This record gives sequence, structure tokens and C-alpha cells, in this order.
Amino acid sequence: MKTLQQLREERGSIAAALQALVGRDDYDTAVHNAEYDKGIEQLNAIDDQISRIHALNEKLAEDTSRLGLGEAAARRARDQRDPGMAVYAKWLKGGDRALNEEDWATIRNTMSTTTGSEGGFTVPAEVAGSVIELLKAYGGMRAVADVIVTESGNPMSFPTSDGTAEVGELIAENTTATDADVVFGTVSLNVFKFSSKVVTVPIELLQDSAVDIEAFVNARLVTRLGRITNQMFTTGTGIGQPNGVITAASVGVTAANGTSQVTTVTYDSLVDMKHSVDPVYRRAGGCGFMMNDLSVRQVSKIKDGQSRPIFVPGYETGVPGSQPDRLLGHPITVNQDMAAMAANARSIAFGDFKTYKIRDAMQVSMFRFTDSAYSKKGQVGFMAWMRSGGNLTDTTAVKVFVNAAS
Repeated sequence: MKTLQQLREERGSIAAALQALVGRDDYDTAVHNAEYDKGIEQLNAIDDQISRIHALNEKLAEDTSRLGLGEAAARRARDQRDPGMAVYAKWLKGGDRALNEEDWATIRNTMSTTTGSEGGFTVPAEVAGSVIELLKAYGGMRAVADVIVTESGNPMSFPTSDGTAEVGELIAENTTATDADVVFGTVSLNVFKFSSKVVTVPIELLQDSAVDIEAFVNARLVTRLGRITNQMFTTGTGIGQPNGVITAASVGVTAANGTSQVTTVTYDSLVDMKHSVDPVYRRAGGCGFMMNDLSVRQVSKIKDGQSRPIFVPGYETGVPGSQPDRLLGHPITVNQDMAAMAANARSIAFGDFKTYKIRDAMQVSMFRFTDSAYSKKGQVGFMAWMRSGGNLTDTTAVKVFVNAAS
């Protein structure tokens, strides 16, 4: 069985060969299309293998944590000489009672007003930063959006101005210039409260000094917070929740009824999608496509009018994701919270996703629960809170493709 590294190297070699193939000046569709299609099939098969290995590794990592292997959080904090991390690790294992006066001077305690055994902890900046960084791995929105951080969660309006239709004038001598004031608007960029739900940890795991409990708990809360926030940043309604990019974006192309585009998309529609976004955004170099992975697999089979592939697979050059897949010359971001192709689905987006602003307010807060509901099961509960929001500040910068209704 090939190792994960061997599979990645094999995938990189195939993808690089396909990029070179598609870029050939003497590309012959009668000869090279079959080679291209075979290469795409090989990439899909390797991607499936890599996904299975990743799933197995995650399961083994969880089992390893439960067996008490790995680096202890307290030991890591001591090695890093970070007092905040040391207190955090100490609190995770022992709770509020494990902390002395010096520890309390290091942190800001947010004790629950109802249950004395439910203590709160504003995690160290290093932990909070790593949590936010890891959230990028879930869904893709944080990887392409513009993320800002504010010290408070007060209501906030983001100024906007659309100058794509503005133009100057040619006037004769001694003629007064025409007034044309710039029109400014605002979009709300408020934050909302997200929870990881309660992560339960067996007491035995906390008592085992060899367990990296910090990594165990953080991994769980990152997974949960990452999934819910990406979902909201993608398809949130904007009513009591963030305004998702797909909700806020205007329609670039709607497929006509009576075509095959109920569950697929054509080359012509993708070209129309690209050109539905003003050239000023495309020239800036930040434009790209966003879609579900099933849609990526579908568009990878599309050829242009000369039967030449329009999809170019990416490959790693030492840095994972450094060469993303490209479609019509633009990078593709895979977002599993995008709808798969179906009747009336907003299944593909194209544009400058930096115009979607994600706002994180303050730090991540962690709570530790040791009341009877958990104690009688031999568990301790942890839950993380974060405040975050998002909105598209320029609805002309991102457009969506809508599949045919029938």
C-alpha cells in the first residue's frame, strides 16, 4: 500500500503533466483528450485514496489521544515558556480550583453566575489565534474572504461605494464641470454568538499526564465552530445570522429551462459567469470560482468549443494547496456548504471573494462543566464560545450561477 506522501507525489506528477499537456501549442484534441481524461480519472482515484487515509488517520489520532499517548499540554507550555499556555493547560485538567492567586493574575476569569462549578476562561491569545487559523480548513470561506478582528462586538457598519459605472467628461474651454458626487452606502457587519456545543472528556483522560488534552479539546471545538461558521458565511440568511456570500451575491447567469443544466453546467454558461463580473475585478487578480466538490468533478470533464479542456488540476509544490485547481484561468475554492447542482440551485459562484468581510470579535472563550450531569458519567464538559459575523460588501463583485428549474 502506498504511503500518503507517495500518493501526493504521484498526484503532483500527474497534475503537472496535465498542466503541461493543456498548455501545449500543438494540442490535438483527437490525440490528447483521451490522455487528459485518463489523467483526470487517475487524479480522482488518488484523491479518493488520500481522503480514505485522512479519515483513518483522524480516527487513529483520536484513539491515540484516548490511550494517553502524545505530548502533555503542561509539558508543551513549560517548554514554550508561555505562562498563559501553562495556566490554560492547568485549568483544562483541574478547573478553577487548580489555579492559585498567581494563576488568576494571568487570566481573566468569567465565572458562571449560576453554577459555581462552571468556570469560564478566555483562552490565551496564542490558542485563540491558532483556533482561528485552523478554522480556515473548514469550508474555504476564511481562506478567500477578508478577515478583520475587533476588540468589541458592538454593531458595526462597513462603508461601501460602487464606482464601476462612474465616468468623467470631456468639456469645452471655459465650461463648468458637471457635478457627480460619489454615492456611499453601508452594510452591517455585526457579530453573532456561536458555540461548539459541549465536548465531553472522560475524567481518566484528564488525569493521564501524558495526554495532550489541549490539542484534544481544541481539535474538537475547531471542527464544530469551523463547520457552523462556514455554513453561515456561505448560505446565512442575514436575519439573525451572518449574510452568506451566496445569499448576498447577485445572479450572473440563470440557465434556461429545457436544457441539461438542471444538474450540470455548460462551457458557455461558465464563460458567461466569468464575464458577468466587471473587468475591473477580474484585472485585480483576486477573482476565482467557488463550488461544491461534486461540481468540481463535473466541470473537470467540460471541454471548450475546440474540445480542449478548460479545467487544469493543481498540485502541491512543497506547500499544500499552493497550486489550486483552475477553471478558465482562475483558481477554484472547494466549499462543501455550496449547493450541489440541482433545480434552481445557486451552485457556482465567481468573483472577488475578498469583498466578503468576516469579522471576529474579541477572543474565544472556553467553559468547563463539572456539575452532577457530567460527574455521574465520569466526564468533564468543555464548550467554546466565539463571536463572529460576515457580509458581502460589494454585491457586484461576486456573481452566482443558478441551475435551470426544469
